[in-house]
Amino acid sequence: MRGYFGIGVEGISKPMNLGNLIRSTHSFGGSFFFTIAPVFNARQVKNADTSDAAKTMPLYTYDSVDELMLPRGCSLVGVELTDEAIALPSFRHPAAAAYVLGPERGSLSPELQEACDHIVKIPMKFCVNVGTAGAILMYDRLISYGRFPARPVHSRAAPEPLPEHVQGGQVLRKKRREAAEQAQQAQSGGSGQAERSDTECSDD
Repeated sequence: MRGYFGIGVEGISKPMNLGNLIRSTHSFGGSFFFTIAPVFNARQVKNADTSDAAKTMPLYTYDSVDELMLPRGCSLVGVELTDEAIALPSFRHPAAAAYVLGPERGSLSPELQEACDHIVKIPMKFCVNVGTAGAILMYDRLISYGRFPARPVHSRAAPEPLPEHVQGGQVLRKKRREAAEQAQQAQSGGSGQAERSDTECSDD
């Protein structure tokens, strides 16, 4: 799957919810996880994170939005129910993205919403558990970037297998550079011949 992603949460207060979200992030192939201003020690989630994600996935804790640091080129995507938010089924996921969810019974802070490059919402009648929302978000990214067979037209039909991947020819930088140099020399030679022709005409 192309690109990478991380999951974060602001102001979370229940260790079990945090552990569940970390475990889901690990399961979906997340590259990192972060918390912003948690109201408890974020390290006290080992009982819920049965996958021991901390051993294979970086976990970052920031005291405020101002301290948040992301890799260069990584888009910050907030998940919030606002009128301006893009519905998740219509959202084009950035290749490199960090998704951040709000706290239980709360919303993303105005400061964090201002810092986001995109705001998306999950179209539903009411809010769901933060862990559930995170899993829905990551599943949507998975089916957007993963290489899966197209859904069949009829529910009883089986999906057609993916066509075999065709490997393209090897691109060598040396050959590419030599071709560019030859083209430049040919262009320079043509200009020189044109100048000589102009000189000969003027001598006549």
